[in-house]
Amino acid sequence: MASLHRASEPDVLKPLLERARVTPESRGRILGHAAALLADLRAAQNRGWVNQFLQEYRLNSSEGVALLSLAEAFLRVPDPETADLLIADKLGDADWKAHSGKSNSMLVNSATWGLMLGRAVIGEQGGVLRRLISRAGEPFVRQAVGAAMKMMGEVFVMGRTIDEARKRMARPEHKGFTASFDMLGEAARTRADAERYFGAYFDAIRAVGKDPKSGHSVSVKLSALHARYEVGQYEKCVPELTDMLAQLASEACSQGIHLTVDAEESERLDMSLDIIGSVARRPELKGWDGYGMAVQAYGKRARAVIAWADQLGRPMNVRLVKGAYWDSEIKRTQVEGLDDYPLFTRKASTDVSYLACARDMLDATNIVPAFASHNALTVATILEWAGKSRDFEFQRLHGMGEGLYERLVQEDGYHCRIYAPVGGHRDLLAYLVRRLLENGANSSFVHQLADEHLSEEELLADPVSKIAAVGGTRHPNIPLPRDLFGDWANSGGIDLQERSILHQTAEAIGAFPFVPEGAATVPVGDAVTRAQAAFTGWSDQSIETRAATLERLADLLEANRIELMALAVKEAFKTIPDALGEVREAADFCRYYAMQARRGLAPIALPGPTGERNELRMEGRGVWATIAPWNFPLAIFLGQTAAALVAGNTVVAKPAPQTPAIARAAVRLAHQAGVPQDALILVPGGPEVGAALTADPRIAGVAFTGSTPTAKKIARALLDGDDRPLVPLIAETGGINAMIVDSTALPEQVVADVLTSSFRSAGQRCSALRLLVLQEEIADTVIEMLKGAMELLVIGDSGDPATDVGPVIDDAAYDKLMGYRDSVKARWMKTLPVPATGRFVPPTMIRLDDMDDLRTEWFGPILHVATWPAGELARTIDRINAKGFGLTMGLHSRIARSGELAEMRARVGNLYINRSMIGAVVGSQPFGGEGQSGTGPKAGGPHYLHRFCAERSVSVDTTSAGGNATLLSLDEGGI
Repeated sequence: MASLHRASEPDVLKPLLERARVTPESRGRILGHAAALLADLRAAQNRGWVNQFLQEYRLNSSEGVALLSLAEAFLRVPDPETADLLIADKLGDADWKAHSGKSNSMLVNSATWGLMLGRAVIGEQGGVLRRLISRAGEPFVRQAVGAAMKMMGEVFVMGRTIDEARKRMARPEHKGFTASFDMLGEAARTRADAERYFGAYFDAIRAVGKDPKSGHSVSVKLSALHARYEVGQYEKCVPELTDMLAQLASEACSQGIHLTVDAEESERLDMSLDIIGSVARRPELKGWDGYGMAVQAYGKRARAVIAWADQLGRPMNVRLVKGAYWDSEIKRTQVEGLDDYPLFTRKASTDVSYLACARDMLDATNIVPAFASHNALTVATILEWAGKSRDFEFQRLHGMGEGLYERLVQEDGYHCRIYAPVGGHRDLLAYLVRRLLENGANSSFVHQLADEHLSEEELLADPVSKIAAVGGTRHPNIPLPRDLFGDWANSGGIDLQERSILHQTAEAIGAFPFVPEGAATVPVGDAVTRAQAAFTGWSDQSIETRAATLERLADLLEANRIELMALAVKEAFKTIPDALGEVREAADFCRYYAMQARRGLAPIALPGPTGERNELRMEGRGVWATIAPWNFPLAIFLGQTAAALVAGNTVVAKPAPQTPAIARAAVRLAHQAGVPQDALILVPGGPEVGAALTADPRIAGVAFTGSTPTAKKIARALLDGDDRPLVPLIAETGGINAMIVDSTALPEQVVADVLTSSFRSAGQRCSALRLLVLQEEIADTVIEMLKGAMELLVIGDSGDPATDVGPVIDDAAYDKLMGYRDSVKARWMKTLPVPATGRFVPPTMIRLDDMDDLRTEWFGPILHVATWPAGELARTIDRINAKGFGLTMGLHSRIARSGELAEMRARVGNLYINRSMIGAVVGSQPFGGEGQSGTGPKAGGPHYLHRFCAERSVSVDTTSAGGNATLLSLDEGGI
């Protein structure tokens, strides 16, 4: 199974293609049956609300996108002012009138009417209707739009409670069908969430158990039962989840009903199998045939998982699905720089995998198959392979695929189960949008069925033939993570979500010897002299030579990754994921600046009159001083240094006094890559070394990252002395970084991003979140969830894979932060216990009466919380700007125009919308601030290298030696 996880797509698909292939004779029968199913499906298009909805509102239309965006957020907004802004934002630019009355479904037309009412009020046009509704007022509009949203919810959700859902399943239209009830909700973020979901599952099992002969079942998600269902927390979460699942399974067994464990992200697959397998072997469940699991066919390990389930030695109900996390899986793999994807990149490849898995399930000894599909060809193929057998069932989502199974169930005796979500309208939102995206996406069968331009032949095309024709290759628009950026190679990551790899990495880091360095120093003056002497030789090297040297350095960084990570963990107290990120960012800087040098530093021919040659050259300035911080002792240290070197300068590099060892390792590798010894010289030491370096008049430029007061001291030093040349200073400093959250934001996402932005790296990042500003109406809800999520943070040794928050860098930092905490103890909203020994500052949340009360950056795991009133987003941004810093800012809002407002108004170097505020990626999110947060240009951006260069213009009169030969030799121009 492990060998398949990130294997190449063609290699994985080769056996699947053979397993999924059908004979020509079978293909003929399958097409005949599929055509009949297709006719049933198309007939149902006029009956099914959702089918007609997908026809009316395509996801590639502005109306479809607007409707999904509105549905995702509207019902959770508590205040009318923000609700009105959301309606205006989502409905204002869409043409709802064009859809009015066009559907055969009264529900579709009713929903359209409600949406059109909203558009009439907030749009530019509307005539009589607009005036009429305006008299009724905005509450009427909100009510109309809310009714449309709830109408959507009632179709996609079987019931608000389990009892309501059971009653609805008893209606005549569901005759012959059974249900698998899924209790809706986001993944647990707190212990309270997990306890609530556990209770909901337990109650659902007992409710369904009141009538076991109905055949209904319950589905559970492990992520709802534990807020830290993560590989790094394996030792804690897996035993606890095993116990909870065993309790639910025992109750289902005693009630005589079925229980199925849903599939989730691929990174959780191994953990889920350990949990499912452990429960399957419980003696108290022996003889119970109701235990089951779901398998996602888009995963490269799907067939292996089915084989695993068959070998458990007990009956297993296996639900085969296409997969629900495709987009997020693709992105995570790219972000983490992993070797390959854990899933297939083409829809047809997933179809092939599905068919191969289905065939295995039909042939298995201990598996009772359940095939979840809305695809007529897939269903017809399974029917062909199953022959006369009825020892399996089909499944479909509630509200989708209507018409596909009715004849099979009511006339042919097949079984079909409806996957039926249960929950309140607010809980359904994320589920609703995901289902619409999956089944309304252009490549899905449901969407294609609604496309009148597609022929029956195209709809029923053989996926095996499609994939065989392209050799099982990856989708051409989805590059491997290494090739993501095109012009430069993405740094390679380590799959720390693979438990064995995580522990191997941790063991290797732990075994690496480390002894803190002493206070040995290099005389600064001598270092500058040597670097100055080496300048001409290095500057005369071609741009290509210097760029290739940086690329070799990037390769060496990755080859020596464990050593560098170990130094980051043991010297800078970084957690293992942060240490990996440190090495990756350093390699990214090297490759990106190499690319930028080739692209942007070559001489440029400039226009001018005939008889002249004009050229602009970018050349090295001389000896640069680079002064790096301890919080990014490799990435920033090398980023500044590599930029100066590739621009043709020599460098005297000063690391932070707390982290000289990792800097020494970096310089060693740079020399090994081909940087001359005297072109890069390390000068470790404290403030006195930095002062001596910046005071030396031979220094041609300074790149500094650190505190604002130190940056100002350097700026003053560079101006000291009338005879000293004017030289550039590139400074990146800190900031009072704020995140603004409005009432449309999803609280679960907000809490996850706040935890990451505030407490990862023990809050010791320049970009870390210092001030959380919540809209008043949702402040209590978010704060309560945040408190619960904070309780689950693990504080401890940085080298422990389970650790979330390690120690701060040194005694001075510890004393300063603890002193501040003590001074505001009365305002603590939440703090956490920490180990008794070590420099551990407790993650702490502090209440502010007013956001203006925070005037100082506190560089550690301390979060301040204030509120803002609805309707005052612009003023809130202005108040944050007025603090004078300008590094990072965050905004969580589902209102696009709020994002646009922030883009126009925020005076920060990096603005993050609906995501965390840390982790800027080289080349994608150039990093650096303004105001008191830095000078620019931004590191990892296209304008950075030019600041390290001297611009020199050359103009040559080419006629001075006897006339303009080029002009005189022109022909007659084609006449």
